[in-house]
Amino acid sequence: MSGLAVILVLLLGVVASHWLAGTVHGRIALPIVQVGVGALIGTVTDFGVRLQPELFFSLFLPPLLFFDGWRISGEDLRENVSSILSLAFGLVVVTTVGVGLLAHALMPSMPLAVCFALAAALSPTDVVAANAMLSGVRVPARMLRTLEGEALFNDAAGLVCMRLAVVATLAGTFSPADAFAMLAWTAVAGVVIGIAVTWLIISAKTWLSSRLGEETSSQILISLLVPFAASLIAERLGASSVLAAVAAGMTMSRLELRGLVLPITRVRRNTVWDTVQFALNGIVFLILGEQTPEVLAQLAEGVREDGQHQLWGLGLAIAAITLALLLLRFGWIWLTALLRPNGDEAAPAGRLWPDWRRVAAMSTAGVRGAVTLAAALSLPLALPDGTAFPARDLVICVAAGVIVASLIVANLTLPRLLRGVALDPADADAGQERAARIGAVQAGLAAVGAARTRRPAPGDDILAAVAVVEQDYLRRLARLQPEPTADAAAGIAAGRLLREERTLRRQAIEAERAAIIDMARRRRISGPLGRRLLGETDLVEASFDLAPDAAWPSGDASLAARRLAPSPPAAS
Repeated sequence: MSGLAVILVLLLGVVASHWLAGTVHGRIALPIVQVGVGALIGTVTDFGVRLQPELFFSLFLPPLLFFDGWRISGEDLRENVSSILSLAFGLVVVTTVGVGLLAHALMPSMPLAVCFALAAALSPTDVVAANAMLSGVRVPARMLRTLEGEALFNDAAGLVCMRLAVVATLAGTFSPADAFAMLAWTAVAGVVIGIAVTWLIISAKTWLSSRLGEETSSQILISLLVPFAASLIAERLGASSVLAAVAAGMTMSRLELRGLVLPITRVRRNTVWDTVQFALNGIVFLILGEQTPEVLAQLAEGVREDGQHQLWGLGLAIAAITLALLLLRFGWIWLTALLRPNGDEAAPAGRLWPDWRRVAAMSTAGVRGAVTLAAALSLPLALPDGTAFPARDLVICVAAGVIVASLIVANLTLPRLLRGVALDPADADAGQERAARIGAVQAGLAAVGAARTRRPAPGDDILAAVAVVEQDYLRRLARLQPEPTADAAAGIAAGRLLREERTLRRQAIEAERAAIIDMARRRRISGPLGRRLLGETDLVEASFDLAPDAAWPSGDASLAARRLAPSPPAAS
């Protein structure tokens, strides 16, 4: 099958699996459905995905890790830094050593260094898969933040450990001093390269945009290329491409706070990135399912050639490794919570012992996913002397089995473990958000008030426009403040009519849309003009969902769309 056909089938599989997951919502999580769809494709067709390990590693991981770093909150990282670092680094090392020794005991034919590579590949967790498992379940906010922060950094830690194990396999020797030096260099250099590359690209882009104008499509394309640039440069310099992609994403998040792009660019770019992440994660799980039948067939053939009929032993090994991962994670979280009773998610203040249900939920939520599969597939095909890399198919098969097993365990246990668990108090976050919204609205009111004195003798049209806009801001302020102030009192009566007003405006927009469609069908307007007018009505309707506390003072779709349309960037 051609490369184009492979891509199209994979994308179609992502869409189909999403629809299937919707039909069984609440019972089977999306990643499990995607693995099943992939296995079905691999069983009934000659699909045969063939990706070089280096290509697979370079194609899928940079954008996924970049986006994880982009969306993580720096405040959340600082608040949970001790728990995150403990899980992301301490648990990764313990998992690599403990599960590696267990894997060697279960599969003596696999070299010890390869067992450590397998364990290192299994150590990172997948926050996207975990979020899919937690869909529809009420989760304590701090638990989710810890899982996200852990997944952001343990990807890098696990893959660096795996790289050390692969180097030991290829060279046949292992030097602790050299390993520590490589770890330090790859980590520090990867972070520096990710920060530097992103800063240089964004600075150059901003300089050009301030002089030539900002083109939204170009901005989106640049954001898609940044993670690949950072990871490829880091790989060429011998640094960690994983940490470079993560650092690039976190740097992009910080630069975003400077308001370097137009609002319409941010809206469209976020949509593009959500789609890219959804597609890439879906494709990874489809490939996992598609390759599982072939890998199992190859392993079965190898067992038959050796005269050993112990394929069932592989299933027991996968089950034992999955259980060991859960127990190690449970014990690590329990111990760290016990040592930090006042600062850990699993041990709320005032409790001597950690809450076992939270510890168990944190343990089963640490599912394996895209990074584990990418790491297993990135193992070299051959040793320096040309012989096949030892037990490569076995490593891939065990990794795939553990991914599926962890997904199933999480799908079955998380809703039950989190049922009735007390949620974190959100008073601080809610108060902070309300204060920020009130501050923004008050700033808007101040700007509107300044319009009265902007001209020496403002005309009636200016005063009327100021009054209309000011009413909208007063409505929002009245809804945000528990106790209405004197400034907001004038908007209380109008705020009571907001729901009815929004309903009428939606009905008016629907009528506009129907009229536009009718004119386009009758060819009274051109197709491009019809699509543009429909897009304007879509923007107006979307504004009610994006800003539910505000309403357009006019039902004119063209006026509202002009308000949302980008304006030329000012030169800096």
